[in-house]
Amino acid sequence: MTDFTQSDDLKGSTFVGVDLSGARFVESDLTGLVMRGVEVARADIDAPWLVHGGYFRINGVDVIAYVEAELDRTFPGRAERRADDPEGLRSAWARLEAAWTAALARAAALPEGSVDVSVDGEWSFAQTLRHLVHATDIWLRKGALGLEDPFHPLGLADLSAEDEVPEAVASASYDDVLAARADRVGQVREVIAGATPALLAEVRRNPHDPEHAETVLSCLHVILEEEWEHLRFALRDLDAVEAGIPVDPPSAPA
Repeated sequence: MTDFTQSDDLKGSTFVGVDLSGARFVESDLTGLVMRGVEVARADIDAPWLVHGGYFRINGVDVIAYVEAELDRTFPGRAERRADDPEGLRSAWARLEAAWTAALARAAALPEGSVDVSVDGEWSFAQTLRHLVHATDIWLRKGALGLEDPFHPLGLADLSAEDEVPEAVASASYDDVLAARADRVGQVREVIAGATPALLAEVRRNPHDPEHAETVLSCLHVILEEEWEHLRFALRDLDAVEAGIPVDPPSAPA
């Protein structure tokens, strides 16, 4: 089996009569991909930014609207994630919190260690919570609030961040993760509770690209997008754990 990584430039490549059955593309840019006369039975595509891509056609039909409508139906409250006024944001965040509360309760009812299980190489449930701590630190504490020291030590940017971690982080328990997560959720709730139209319109620097302008509202929208997408991932993987589908061995406790 051949592995291609970021060092391999395959832009503009043409594959004719190639057998890609079982191939896996992770965090890869397939923008403008053209597939003709292909066999895609049992294909599984996860594209969180599908709605921002313009169109996604299958057999000539743009399926973005169908996919978005089904996700909104499956996850009540998701459709409110683009609310643009204080009252709408408060409702959106309340529904999101309720959805995550149910997910936390579901995870708590699983056998011990389940929150540290990685399904198909994805983040474990505990790691997902840690990533959302980091996302809140980036887009609320650094982006919207402009804090000089925004980051919680348990926040997880990506899996490579696990390569070298301080002992205090490596030995942190799931209860520590839950506490960090609850704190950050409470901070978002507090900001949204006190939001006014004037505050939402205030301009901030993009936390990843300071030359790019954001508003407090756009920062909150990113948080809502992150929250709903990672809830989807987490519930998908809890389904696999509950069903006893073979998964990767439990990762080291986060």
